[in-house]
Amino acid sequence: MIKKFTKGKVRTSILIITLLALMLVVSACSNGGKVSDNSVVAKVNGESITKDELYEALVKQNGEKVLEGLITEKVIELEAAKENIKVSQEEIDNRISDIIGEYGDEEQFKQMVESYGYTMDDVKNDIKRSIKIEKLLEPQIEISEEEMKAFFEQNKQSFGTEEQVKASHILVESEEQAREIKEKLDANEDFAKLAKEYSIDTYSAENGGDLGFFKRGEMVPEFEEAAFSLEVGEISEPVKSQFGYHIIKVEDKKEAKEPNYEESKEKVRETIFQQKVSAEYNGWIQEKLNEYEIERMLNK
Repeated sequence: MIKKFTKGKVRTSILIITLLALMLVVSACSNGGKVSDNSVVAKVNGESITKDELYEALVKQNGEKVLEGLITEKVIELEAAKENIKVSQEEIDNRISDIIGEYGDEEQFKQMVESYGYTMDDVKNDIKRSIKIEKLLEPQIEISEEEMKAFFEQNKQSFGTEEQVKASHILVESEEQAREIKEKLDANEDFAKLAKEYSIDTYSAENGGDLGFFKRGEMVPEFEEAAFSLEVGEISEPVKSQFGYHIIKVEDKKEAKEPNYEESKEKVRETIFQQKVSAEYNGWIQEKLNEYEIERMLNK
């Protein structure tokens, strides 16, 4: 089922972590050479595929790219240690809270992370590395008040708050079943329990039908019109869309708020700072890589 029944708009935070890096890290080396590992990782009609064969294939396909990534990470770690830069757990937790706030819902964010094959520990490690880079680059980045005001004016709508609704739903294929479920709800049966039992939207069903907060334009029109017309705590009659029949319950609402510079200053500064970090990073890391003695022995 399409997450949140969007019309092509995707909110995501991209996690740059690769399983191949793990393969390279754990590969054993001795006296500068490879240690053979004939452990069987798969069989086809009784014919074995060994860990050595898997390793060689992975190296050929992505080995150099992954190795360069690991070298870069090591240089970042060494630079951070040289500058005595540390990242606290509080800083990591605050950044995760910010990301979840942008995404809309903690459980859905975790599901999104897991759908890419990653864990929250992967996210925390990625965030920790990002914060180290920011701290390393911060001394060379300047942001003036005039720059912030100009950026705010050019991107004013990004700093306002649109009207939002937090809703749960139960999705079924037939109107008849939807009406049967609505009768159960009218008899005070638990919405979350019924969502887990009946909803064919497996993404939200395991969370009791919870879809988190969403703005106008993120759902198909029929769903959006019904959800934004309901009061908090109210449950809709069956609503037909291209996906089936929805029963919608509104859990919470956020009113629209006009953008205000003084209230948005910190967010404006952070946005500009992140843009400048991105712009400066490639030149900075290349300069640092050139300062280190790096030996590449992947293909030796």
